[in-house]
Formats: sequence, structure tokens, C-alpha cells
Amino acid sequence: MRSEPLPPHAPLHRYYRGEEGGDARRAFVTGLFDETAPHYNGLNRILSFGSGLRYRQQALERAGLRRGMRMADIAVGTGLTARAALNATAGSLTVIGIDASLGMLREARAAGLPIALVRGFAEQLPLATGRFDFLTMGYALRHVADLRNTFCEYLRVLKPGGRFLILELTRPSGAGVRYALMRVYLKHVVPFVAQLGPGGPGTRRLMEYYWDTIDRCVPPETVLSALRDAGLKDVEHRVFLDVFSEYVGRT
Repeated sequence: MRSEPLPPHAPLHRYYRGEEGGDARRAFVTGLFDETAPHYNGLNRILSFGSGLRYRQQALERAGLRRGMRMADIAVGTGLTARAALNATAGSLTVIGIDASLGMLREARAAGLPIALVRGFAEQLPLATGRFDFLTMGYALRHVADLRNTFCEYLRVLKPGGRFLILELTRPSGAGVRYALMRVYLKHVVPFVAQLGPGGPGTRRLMEYYWDTIDRCVPPETVLSALRDAGLKDVEHRVFLDVFSEYVGRT
């Protein structure tokens, strides 16, 4: 029997109408990233405060990325995680990047990285079964429609013994100082600064949406349970500074 969809958060009707996994949501999210793709790297520099290229590279190494592997980068965006992977392996890596946004794929292509780029969705990956040693998704889990379908696809495309790394920003536990600081920074400071740049109101809207998806995302325990239910093994959740989450495991 097919399991019920598990969205990463409830529908955000401030931005779109309809169910979480519906066409309206997909059109909104894809359109938002299409519009802001040329400005995304600049936004990432404002947003990252420690989660930039060096952190991604270290996280990939911790998760077991090695030279000679074949890697799928889901939600490749402008290629930031792919670039970190190539740096970590001195370029000895085959990478295929998948993204739903044509705008993001254009930016990744313009970056000149030696990777293949394909349009597709995490819930239905346009990739062959059992072909990849490593799979990664950088800060995009909150944008998929269904966690269960997504993780089943991860299991399908990875080789036996293949490893995965999901990088995400997670709402700090409780309602203490860390949460308050993160909320002020991401909900107010980053959107304000973003709109002052060339992206204007579109980048502000992206950053506002970004925070709302973090604030309303399902807890890490739900993500871990969905990973295990999909059949993935040795699943762990590592947290740094109570904000930066790394979900790791293998087939």
C-alpha cells in the first residue's frame, strides 16, 4: 500500500494556494528560484555565516566522499555544493546535478564547473537505478513536496553501500536565545539587506520564504524516521551550532 505523502512543512498560503505538494506550490517555488537565480550566490554570502564553501567541503568529507566516486547533487542550484565536492576530491569526481529551476541550471552552467546538469525533481529523479556512490542535497530539503518519495528515490539511485549527505538549516531547539537570534537575522535582517541589492523585491520574497520554511519545517526526528522508513541505513543527524544539520547514512 502506498504511504501517505510527508511534506516538509504545512502549506504556506501566504505565498500560494492549494495543498503542499500541489501544482501551485511547485509553480511558486520554481518561479521564485528562476527569478532570483542570478543573485543567489550573493544571497548565500549574506546568509551563510559559516556554511559556505569550506563548511560544505568539510561536511562532504565527513560523510565519506572520496576521489573517483560518482555523485548525484540534488537541487544543485548554482553549483555551490558541487564545487565543494570537486575541491574535496581535487576534481577526481563525476557529478550530475539535478534541479527543477531552469534559472538555477543556467547559473550553474555559467559557472563553468565540469559537471553534467539535468532538469528534474527530487521526487522523481531522471537518473538510472543503482548508479551513484554518493548523493547530496544542499539546503533544499524544505522545498521538496514529499519527503518519503524523495528518500525512496535516494535509495533507488544509490549503489549498494552508497552514501548520502543532506545539508540543512534547522530551527534551534526550544525558544531560547539561539532561536531568537536566528529569527531576527533570517526573518528581518537578511530580507531587508537582500532587497537593497540588484534582485530587489524578488530576493526579499525568497529570503522571507526561506525563513518560513525553516521555522515550520518538521523536526529532525521526523526526517530521520522517513529516511529509515525508505530503507536507508546507519542514519544519523549531526548538528553544529544548534543550526547546521547534516543527515548522513548509506544504502
